[in-house]
Amino acid sequence: MTTDYRIQREPFYQPQHNEVALYEAAYRNRLPVMLKGPTGCGKSRFVEYMAWRLGKPLITVACNEDMTASDLVGRYLLEANGTRWLDGPLTTAARIGAICYLDEIVEARQDTTVVIHPLTDHRRTLPLDKKGELIEAHPDFQLVISYNPGYQSLMKDLKQSTKQRFTAFDFDYPPPELETAILARETGLDEASAGRLVKIGQTARALKGHGLDEGISTRLLVYAATLIKDGVAPVDACRMALVRPITDDADIRETLDHAIEAVFA
Repeated sequence: MTTDYRIQREPFYQPQHNEVALYEAAYRNRLPVMLKGPTGCGKSRFVEYMAWRLGKPLITVACNEDMTASDLVGRYLLEANGTRWLDGPLTTAARIGAICYLDEIVEARQDTTVVIHPLTDHRRTLPLDKKGELIEAHPDFQLVISYNPGYQSLMKDLKQSTKQRFTAFDFDYPPPELETAILARETGLDEASAGRLVKIGQTARALKGHGLDEGISTRLLVYAATLIKDGVAPVDACRMALVRPITDDADIRETLDHAIEAVFA
């Protein structure tokens, strides 16, 4: 069953610091891990890469405000011949020894996230109250969560009782030289054009808090590079992938459009 959740090909990930070695230390000791950083900076790719590097199955859950505890742990399903229990992704991961990755954990309701608590301390258990079962987590099981601190609010933040159950990594967008190399490696775009895209990204990130809620992510730069590599005119690719997705403000759009035209003139 674990083969269904294994990553077959190496995901491309470019380390920025010593995060790979630190994660390996956390995994050796089965410590839960929390990844913090802006949208599209590589958090999910990092988890995929580490699961591949460690040879462990990975089960990813995209959290949302409608997610209930039953969506994580499981529920009874009504069938023609009665009811059948169906494990949720967290339960499946605990049973088979997978890395369970809860992406954007703050999007889930706080009464839902408390179900992870027994898995993140010395107990390493998961009670299934509806089933009357207590699961002892597989020795290989690890819990990883992520969120974007830039979107925190009083209504959307992790409780301290949850935060202090995790080790943590801070992620950010790579420095320009490294981000240029990532775009070139990821898409096959020449480094000169990749460098121009990164320059536009830097311009937009400088506007965060001054008209933009979030800057242009590395993910969006990859989208633009992919379009340019496919033959789309650079200015059109940048407007489509870098500007239109992040703002509807006419003044901000005009500012970024001018920056794009200046860089690719």
